Parts: sequence; structure tokens; C-alpha cells
Amino acid sequence: MKRIHNTDFVEDTVWDIIIIGGGATGLGTALDAAARGYKTLLVEQSDFAKGTSSRSTKLVHGGVRYLAQGDISLVKHALEERGLLQKNAAHLVNKEEFIIPCYSWFSVVKYLSGLTIYDWLAGKFSFGKSKFLSKKTTLTAIPGIKAEGLKGAISYFDGKFDDARLAINIAQTAAEHGASLLSYTKVVALLKNGETVSGIETEDTLTGRKLKFRGKVVINATGVFVDDILKMNNPQSRNMVRPSQGVHIVLDKKFLNSESALMIPKTSDGRVLFAVPWHNHLLVGTTDTPLDEHSLEPRALKEEVDFILNTASAYFNQKPEERDILSVFSGLRPLAAPTKTNGNSTKEISRDHKLIVSAKGLITITGGKWTTYRRMAEETVDLAIAEAKLSSKPCTTKTLKIHGCTDIRTGAYWDIYGTDSKLIELLIRERPELANKLHPDFPYNEAEVIWAIRNEMAETVEDILSRRLRVLFIDANAAIEMSRKVASILAKELQADKDWEDNQVEIFNNLASGYIYQSDYRKKKAALSR
Repeated sequence: MKRIHNTDFVEDTVWDIIIIGGGATGLGTALDAAARGYKTLLVEQSDFAKGTSSRSTKLVHGGVRYLAQGDISLVKHALEERGLLQKNAAHLVNKEEFIIPCYSWFSVVKYLSGLTIYDWLAGKFSFGKSKFLSKKTTLTAIPGIKAEGLKGAISYFDGKFDDARLAINIAQTAAEHGASLLSYTKVVALLKNGETVSGIETEDTLTGRKLKFRGKVVINATGVFVDDILKMNNPQSRNMVRPSQGVHIVLDKKFLNSESALMIPKTSDGRVLFAVPWHNHLLVGTTDTPLDEHSLEPRALKEEVDFILNTASAYFNQKPEERDILSVFSGLRPLAAPTKTNGNSTKEISRDHKLIVSAKGLITITGGKWTTYRRMAEETVDLAIAEAKLSSKPCTTKTLKIHGCTDIRTGAYWDIYGTDSKLIELLIRERPELANKLHPDFPYNEAEVIWAIRNEMAETVEDILSRRLRVLFIDANAAIEMSRKVASILAKELQADKDWEDNQVEIFNNLASGYIYQSDYRKKKAALSR
């Protein structure tokens, strides 16, 4: 999947469905629409999954917390989608054991009872049966957990995945079914025919070229940016979204030393906290902080990082400190806001999605979560068909395999690239020097950079190190150390000059500095080194 440029389009083309937003919901909608045979265009202002969709807790789940809140319907639907996703993207979605440590017998009864219901709701889509683990078994399974006062644990199963990698594979699948996808294409205005929205005006953020696209219906799937699009149609429109920030930190895997994930069932703010093995490191999060503004690069607040460290320290044998944070990243949840919100609380804000006709010819979809992206897309396309009076065609995505899907676990790259892994291996056989690693501490090599540029629409150092190889989200300093080599490969592939290469390194390193936690310890250390 190579980048399609605006020059490849004729302005008098009329699209059946135009989608704004290249995150999970937008890409899922593009795939659903294209798979049904509709002429589909998707535009994304940056790289695919640049925002919230690359910044999740990496869980494919029904939502244990929502079960505790009594939202049975939401959990049941999510568990079904979890099962479908594991079948349709088998190379990226894996079953994961989650362990809930219990320090009272009441907790044992409470969580085992709740998770037995969780298993029952999953039905034929079950990932495995929940069970009680003795103290000894718990400490063997997850050696880094605090032993004092431990009665045992509850083991249950959910899914784990790589969010940005899945987004790229969905984009590839949509393109294979005929969708046209434009990254780095920002919507600057909505086109209107009277009171009806009839298309979009865009600007290519890499070239500056402006172009207009006309469509029978426009879908606003821009996450926390939905209100920006709605105000292009009506400057007086009420905000649909209340952003809530979720922060994650990444630590060395030694802090738990386990392939099982830890679920801390109740934190001081009433949420749950996860510690999940991910890319040979430990991902810990998340927070729930209401915000009044949104951006593509939100930054963690000190109190959020302190909350994660303090909560983890109460359960870990080895207490993580600020100096142990390898990367810190933030994502903004596009929570569907009710008419009235209660101050700074996010408890009244729906975790389910909202789908509405915002104006004639304009549909808005917001809220939801990664696990239910396919179902959200199906509902969105169904509404688009009705709104645009398109010929009705049934949804096919329940059984549609995502690009790369394979159950055959062979080759060095299968768990990242699936069926594409053999093509990367072929690239290395043809050019053995491409097996050279980008960094001594990571397995990634030059062939993977070439592959991302030629087949995954990677345009920048950030695209590669943030969302194709995930290094920025794992170890920000290591990503900075890789940036020059990646920029050099990019420049050669894209036939760019040395100035462009240097600029790419500078832009990326400035960005990556925001993923390095600037604790008091690090600031003092930096000052002493000067």
C-alpha cells in the first residue's frame, strides 16, 4: 500500500462515502464500505492512528469494569467482537492471562464470581475459564508481585494486541477492497449544496496542494476532533465530546518478570490499572483525567505519572521510580458527552459510542473503543446507506480476514507482519545488508524500514519509529538513537536530499523528547552532566 497523492484524483469524481479520520473507527468504516462495494475515500490529517488509536492499553476486551457497573449489553457485544477480532487478525490479537492479586478472602469471592459471569457472557467466544490461584501458584506465575498478605489470585483471559499495527493492516485491507486512503490530508472546509453537506475541501500537509472531493455522504470519524468538523458545518453546534486523557508508562520487564498481565482491580480513583507485557517490556496504565482541550500530542501530567507509580508500587516487589520510566505517552479518549457533565468527573460520560446524523449528508460517529471498532463501522455504514439512499448491500466484515492474518506461527516476523513476514525475509535474502539492526537493544532491522516505506505508507521518521516499529512508545531514548539511520533510509527511498534528512531527525527528536519523562531526578542528572 503506497501513498496515494492528491494528483491521482479527478475533482469531478463523486464518491459514495467520504470518511474523515484515519483512526480505528474511520479505517474500520472505510473497510466495511469498500468491502460492500461502495466507492470509498478516507482522508486523515496525519498518519493513520496518529492519535488515540495508537495510544491504548493494548487490550482487546469486554470490559471487566463495565461489567461491575452493570452495563451487561456493552460487555456482551464487546466479548463477541473480541472473538471475531482474534479470528480475523490472528497474527496481532492474542489471548492473554490476566492475574488479579487478592489480599482478602472477600476479594477472592467477589472477583471470581464477577469473572465467572464474564466468562458466561462470552459464550462460544470465550478465551478461557477464570479460576482461583493459590498464593504459591500466583507467586510462580507473576514473581514480581508483593507477597505480604497475599491470599491468592484470580486468573482470567482477555486479548492483547498492537493497536497501531492493526490500524495499518486494516488500512491495507480497505485498499485491497478498493478504498482510496489519503494520509497527511487535512480537511479545511465542508462543501455544501444549500443545507446539505456534499463533500470536503482538503489540504495536503506535505505538499500544500488543495483539492475538493464530492460525495453522497460524509462521515465524521475524527475522535476528539469531531467537534472541529461539526463547527465547519455549524459554528454554533454543541460539543459532542468531552476528552479524557489516559497516560501510560513503559518499564523494564524485570518489574513483574512474567508473561502474564497484572490487573489491579480498584485504584484510589475507582478505576483499574493494568501492567501488560508488551514488546518485551512492561506497559503500565492508565489514568482518566478530564480535559477541556485536545491535541495530536497530549502530554502527561506529573500527578498522572505519580498516580501510576504509586499504585504500581503498592503491588510490585520492586517499586518503580521516575528514573525507571523508559517512555511515557498520553492518549485522549473521545468520550461521548451527555447534555450535562458533572464538573471534572468522567464517570457520567458514556464509554459506548454515539452515532448521529449531524446535518443532511453528514454523519458523526464518536466514543467506543478499539475492541468494538468493527461493529461501530457496520452501524455507521448502515446509517450512511440510508442517509445517502445508496443501494443496500450486506456487511461482510464478520468473517473478513484482516491483511496479514495467519494462524501459522513461523518465521522471525510472523507476530508483527503475519503473512507479510515471508516477503520481508525475501527482501533480506535479496539484500543481506538489510538484516542490519537499527539498535543493539531491539530486533528491528533495515528491511522493516524499507518495507514500511514501500508497503505501509510511512512518510516520516515518526511514522516508522512511532507506529510501524513502536520504538518511541517503548524506549524514547533508543528511538532517538535510531532516528538518523531511519532518516537516511527514508531519504534514499523517497529520493530526498540531506537537508530533508536533517530536518526529519530534528523534528523527530524534538517530538521524542516529550516521551522522555522529565522527572526531578533526570533534570538534576542532566544539570550535573553539563
